[in-house]
Amino acid sequence: MTEPLIRIEDLTKYYGDGPVLDITHLEFEKAKVYCLFGPNGAGKTTLLDILDLLESPTSGRIFFCGQEVNISSLGTRRRMGYVAQDPFLFNKTVFVNVFLGLKMRSRRNEKEKVRQILEEVGLTDFEDRRAKDLSGGEAQRVAIARALVHEPEVLFLDEPTANIDRENIRTIEELIKKINKNHRTTIIFTTHNLSQAYRLTEEIVSLINGQMTKNSVTLYSSEV
Repeated sequence: MTEPLIRIEDLTKYYGDGPVLDITHLEFEKAKVYCLFGPNGAGKTTLLDILDLLESPTSGRIFFCGQEVNISSLGTRRRMGYVAQDPFLFNKTVFVNVFLGLKMRSRRNEKEKVRQILEEVGLTDFEDRRAKDLSGGEAQRVAIARALVHEPEVLFLDEPTANIDRENIRTIEELIKKINKNHRTTIIFTTHNLSQAYRLTEEIVSLINGQMTKNSVTLYSSEV
C-alpha cells in the first residue's frame, strides 16, 4: 500500500478550555487536490496551519511521507508551500516578490525560473509592476507564484478566492487545476463555498466545530 503524503492521528487543538479541532485519523495522498470544507469557525484554517507545520497541535501526531514531523521539522517545511487568505506582499516589484521565495532558500541564481513561474500564473507582463498597484486577484497569483517557485510537494491555500472578483475566481480555479496537472503537486485548500469544492476536487473533507462529519472524506463524481 502506498504511503500517504500526509497522515494525522488523534489530533486535537485547544484554545482555552474548548477544542478547536478533534480529528482521529485523516490522510492526504500524493498528487491529489483536497478541499477542507466548512462554515466560518469550523477549524479549516487551524487544520491547514497545523498540516503546514506553522502551528503545533495540542496533542496528536503528524506524518509526512511516513516520518513523524512537528513544527521544528524545518527540512519538511521547505517541501511545503503556503498561501494565506490575505497574503502579504513586499512593497516591491512582482518579480522581486517571487524571487524572494528563492532567496529565502539560498537559491539566488534562478531568475529565469521566476520568469517561467510568472508565465505559468499569467503574469508575464507584470514583472515590474509594484505590489501596491495590483488587484486582489493579481496579488493572489503573485503569492501563489512565490510559493510555487521552490517546487513544493504540497501547496496549502487558505480561502484562495476570498474577496476577489468573479473573473479572477475563475482564473485562480483554473490555475489550481493547472498546477496539480502540470507539477503533480498535492493541493489542500479551504473554502466555505461548496460549489467551488465540487469544481476543483472529488475529495472533500467536511468540518463542523473542529470535527469531521460522518463520511467526511467524500468522493464526488466529476459529472456533478
